[in-house]
Amino acid sequence: MKIFIAGSTGFLGQALIRKLIQEGHTVTALARNPRKLGDLAPRIRVVSGSPLIPGPWQQEVADHEVIINLTGTSIFTRWTPAAKEMILHSRIDSTRNIVEAIPDHPASPVTLINTSASGYYGFCGDEEKPENGLPGRDFLASVCKAWEAEAHRAQGKARVICLRIGIVLGKNGGALAKMLPGFRLGVAGKLGHGRQWFPWIHLDDLTSAILFCLENPKIQGPVNLSAPTPVRNSEFTSLLGKVLHRPTFLGVPGFAVRLVLGELSGVVLEGCRMMPGVLMANGFSFRFPTLQPAIEDIVEKVKS
Repeated sequence: MKIFIAGSTGFLGQALIRKLIQEGHTVTALARNPRKLGDLAPRIRVVSGSPLIPGPWQQEVADHEVIINLTGTSIFTRWTPAAKEMILHSRIDSTRNIVEAIPDHPASPVTLINTSASGYYGFCGDEEKPENGLPGRDFLASVCKAWEAEAHRAQGKARVICLRIGIVLGKNGGALAKMLPGFRLGVAGKLGHGRQWFPWIHLDDLTSAILFCLENPKIQGPVNLSAPTPVRNSEFTSLLGKVLHRPTFLGVPGFAVRLVLGELSGVVLEGCRMMPGVLMANGFSFRFPTLQPAIEDIVEKVKS
């Protein structure tokens, strides 16, 4: 397939491009700075531009069967009014510009795969959240609802899939890469009370699941991308310490997390028990359905 990717230079984008190339697909990447693609650049077609700004790149979209939008500024910053505006509009504007670039009457079937996040469900305690779960009421949930609504404007001219992505664990980025230094020094532990759910997924399963959705014409609408065995923060902390042979008794009190992160603290102190209902119903096979083998795999890759 001919696949167009926006948000190609990040942790997920580069991993997905490698997977697509490996599977024999032809990839066009939209990038403001092609040098960030590193060794991938010679192996794909690169188009200069930003999905946040309408431009000549939009003419390229019509020549592709699949459009994947991974664009969105990081939420991991203090949520000032300006930061919230950027978090929202980096997602809405990029999605709007991509949707508008899809022809009203495409020559062949088109699939739009647009990212969203587990934050769609808000803070839901112990309640399991499959794809038909109700959305939350906090800031991040409102962003995800608006983001998905923008993607669904493409219905009628494309099959639309919204990927509600959990916490991604991988070697060169994602949550685990940020945690490893502290855990190796023995100065890390659970966050707050530790009972909050942690909807994680290994990067290899994430890229395989995206390809699975792409190749399965029955799948459309929201898709939860997380392992079938979410864990609580305390269990994640304990397992990571066990694999690294490091103590995890220190922990970070909830008040300290709130002091440092402000409103963002709710994301790490509350959590969500998201379940991959669509993937499981359609027969997707996780390589890492449980957490300890996933952590062991990544730690081993970091060593090599």
